Amino acid sequence: MKTHAQAVVIGGGVIGCSILYHLTKLGWTDVVLLERSELTSGSTWHAAANIHGLHDSTNISRLQHYTMNLYAELEKETGQSCGVFQPGSLYLAQTEARVHQLRLQEAKARNYGMNFHEVSREEAERLHPFVDFSGVRCIMFEPDGGNVDPAGVTNAYAVGARQRGAEIHRFTPVTGTEQQADGSWIVRTEKGDIHTPWVVNAAGLWGREVAAMAGLELPLLPTEHQYFVTETIAEIAALDRRLPSVADRDGEYYLRQEGKGLLVGAYEKNVRFWAEDGTPQEFGHELFADDLERIEENVMRAIDRVPAVGEAGIRRVINGPMIWSPDSNVLFGPVPELAGYFCCNGIIPGFSQNGGMGKLAAEWMIEGEPTIDVFAWDMARFGSWAGKRFTKARVGDQYAHRFKIHFPGEERAAGRPVRTRPVYLMQQSMGAKFGLNYGWEHPLWFAAEGEPDHETYGFDRQNWWEAVGREARMLRSHAGVIDISNFAKYSVTGPGASDWLDAVFANRIPVGIGRSCLTPLISKRGGVAGDFTVTRLGDEEFMVIGSGAAERYHQRFFRQVPLPKGTTFESQTEALCGFNIAGPRSRDLIGRLTNSSLSTENFPFMRSQRITVAGVDCVALRVSFTGDLGWELHCRTEDQAALYCALLKVAEDLGAGPVGSRALMALRIEKGYGSWSREYSPEWWPQESGLAGLIKMDKTFLNKQAYAALSDRPPREKMVVMEIDAKEADATGGEPIFLTDDTPIGQVTSGGYGYGVGKSLALGYVKANVAEPGTRLHVAVLGRPHSAQILEHSPFDPEGTRARS
Repeated sequence: MKTHAQAVVIGGGVIGCSILYHLTKLGWTDVVLLERSELTSGSTWHAAANIHGLHDSTNISRLQHYTMNLYAELEKETGQSCGVFQPGSLYLAQTEARVHQLRLQEAKARNYGMNFHEVSREEAERLHPFVDFSGVRCIMFEPDGGNVDPAGVTNAYAVGARQRGAEIHRFTPVTGTEQQADGSWIVRTEKGDIHTPWVVNAAGLWGREVAAMAGLELPLLPTEHQYFVTETIAEIAALDRRLPSVADRDGEYYLRQEGKGLLVGAYEKNVRFWAEDGTPQEFGHELFADDLERIEENVMRAIDRVPAVGEAGIRRVINGPMIWSPDSNVLFGPVPELAGYFCCNGIIPGFSQNGGMGKLAAEWMIEGEPTIDVFAWDMARFGSWAGKRFTKARVGDQYAHRFKIHFPGEERAAGRPVRTRPVYLMQQSMGAKFGLNYGWEHPLWFAAEGEPDHETYGFDRQNWWEAVGREARMLRSHAGVIDISNFAKYSVTGPGASDWLDAVFANRIPVGIGRSCLTPLISKRGGVAGDFTVTRLGDEEFMVIGSGAAERYHQRFFRQVPLPKGTTFESQTEALCGFNIAGPRSRDLIGRLTNSSLSTENFPFMRSQRITVAGVDCVALRVSFTGDLGWELHCRTEDQAALYCALLKVAEDLGAGPVGSRALMALRIEKGYGSWSREYSPEWWPQESGLAGLIKMDKTFLNKQAYAALSDRPPREKMVVMEIDAKEADATGGEPIFLTDDTPIGQVTSGGYGYGVGKSLALGYVKANVAEPGTRLHVAVLGRPHSAQILEHSPFDPEGTRARS
């Protein structure tokens, strides 16, 4: 066994072998995979191994499509069969909401050239004559859907990697991973040690144990999962073709042909956790005892839909473990706090996603960044706040509701609250309905007297739509108090503070005390990794504000620039709370509580001051994400309640009041403001996002060379504001955009109703050659074409006079 390698992959399941293969494909051939037992041990070998291309997330759909298309190439390259069967998949919708979901996916498929389309009941009956389609409202067909052989796929990756020079060592458990002073690693085994710059944790069921060797705790938990295979069914044996699989997600089961019988699996409500305190080292190719009573209700629904299931005997039952993250997405990417440590853990639809994961992992390690935005998978979306109690509650909820639609804006209650601020109970008593942002509870909206005391979810306008509208109109007419404590906040102090910030961010750092700037953070490939407000509070004292959800994600970038001696960079997100007081009467509201002058002459736009409000020391910034006149007030967490009470008391006298984040999102859309992870992303260039003017090329900054290489290129797409003719539902993000002749040209990134301007609006990216004001479009709201047009200016205050008044 070699003593040095470019990367060491721990885990010989399908994911580990895919990563190994893709590393070699991208040019790293001096790589090693270590497997504690046989390849496929753990979860891979007993997987049902279904494959499908479509997902509610556009980027995940693209990765699954890549994976499905890779199998034929892999077979040709290696001569190893992947056991691919692609008779297609039928997707059934029994509810109106499921119809909307499937039609949205159909529209996305047209936008990206994927094969997924609606079929008639007659055609569906021809494709699968044993399905009873009674009560089905809509049927979609994915011709490329099917299943693969788990062992075949895993071994094909292994063969392909070995052909390019990779080594695979079976029966070689890792006993330790030790980081060295230079950031590299020693991976220890009983057969010898390997020195490497990259450790890849793809250990599947043992992902927690391998992470613990590096001092890392991952939010993962295994559950049992069952499916069974019937005996031969004569009618199926008589066919000269293979039957398509059936995705009846409203029935909460999956079904496909296996041999000459049928395979049926289910995610039951009665979740059975396993190995909560750690996966046994001796576990490998074992299964649990059959427990079909646990999935009886699901199976009965499968029998109602496909009666042949109930008429056949059961040949075998598979009851094996799967390991889950709190949101059932993979924990993926480099650990921000551990240089050279890469995670790929907690994969559920592994045979639909393994190729895409391997490709992106190789890109990230070799090239420094994946080619598409995968924040939905990024392990940095969770922090230390995602402990065992939270993880167990969320995994249980994800398992039991595996096939439940996750609606736009839906906030599931399992495991919450985790992190709260001092005013949480007060806001709760005021009717606040909360969302989750990097573990923090934050108000989405406030139910006034006579308004709903709970919220519903769906693709169309829900019961909170009017309440959010009341808040938005109140702010535009008078003022609103928005809790923005969930924003990420940092302090940078010391003799090298300004130099360090200048080396990190692309804009020029403010010179004068009390001045602020907006600045992009440039990604490894020259896109937008983040957008921040930087404020100079003193000679070498700065406050930096960014996305709360991306706080851990951004640590990767901040750590790339060494801090000068004597300079400190610290998160203040827990220590500070904040409120945005915005609207035409915001100056009056704050003015009644402070002796400081808030006039434009004394407190101009994009300036800051330390002021006292209601006896509370605050850093006040004259900015507002609403696009209206407004200030952000940031205070110590222990002072939050006193400041909030004082603000709300005065607000009541002015016809103002509390405003939640849903109204804030509607207000920023009608102003045309982009938001990180939606409009601002590593995938889009600054000249496409409208941020190029904030980049100063006469200074150094992180990843300047990458941006310089593309700065003169014409935009591929441009961010635009659109007005949509929509009456019952608004765009929410991800909807495809077409020209009126059905030519695909882009997608929505954010959408909602502009209550202040009375229009259904969306932000999105369209091909640069059609990004002209007045261009007529179709936006696939609910998957159906809705007339729209590109606007020349933002609908609210396009000149920006309100914010500067």
